[in-house]
Amino acid sequence: MAMGADKGILVTDRVLGGADTWATSTTIAGALRNIDYDLIITGRQAIDGDTGQVGPEIAAHMGLAQVTYAAEVSVEGDDIIVKRESDKGYDMISVQKPAIVTVVKTEFDPRYPSIKSKMAAMRKEITVITSEDIPDIDLTRCGLKGSPTKVRKTFTPVKNKNCVMVNEAKVEVSAS
Repeated sequence: MAMGADKGILVTDRVLGGADTWATSTTIAGALRNIDYDLIITGRQAIDGDTGQVGPEIAAHMGLAQVTYAAEVSVEGDDIIVKRESDKGYDMISVQKPAIVTVVKTEFDPRYPSIKSKMAAMRKEITVITSEDIPDIDLTRCGLKGSPTKVRKTFTPVKNKNCVMVNEAKVEVSAS
């Protein structure tokens, strides 16, 4: 908020905890349906699951246009202009409001808040939304109970430095 956000909203509730990307996006989409917006900006991916699915899934739940991997975003009237990272460089894409854009980490630093803006941010209220505040939410599709993904075990793979480098242009495969 010290960097210029007008409003802060926290969606939290024990019943929403333990969610996978599908249940998380279902919850966020439900909360967003009651908010006036033109553009929803999300990160490209979370640092835990690293899947990059929540932003696009929110767009799917809400029937909104989406642009992923945005490096730059600007708004011109009813159009959202996005410079999007691609395998071959950048694409310029235009979508109409409302839309969802997932952004990548950029090379430049964000503007740093001043002391005055930090003090003003401390006085701003953050709205807290619970499952009871989201009308028509189906709690069987949220939280751990609504998550189709079940994690049985996580582990760090053992690094094995033994490998064979193949430098041939053609590799013959035997049918056995």
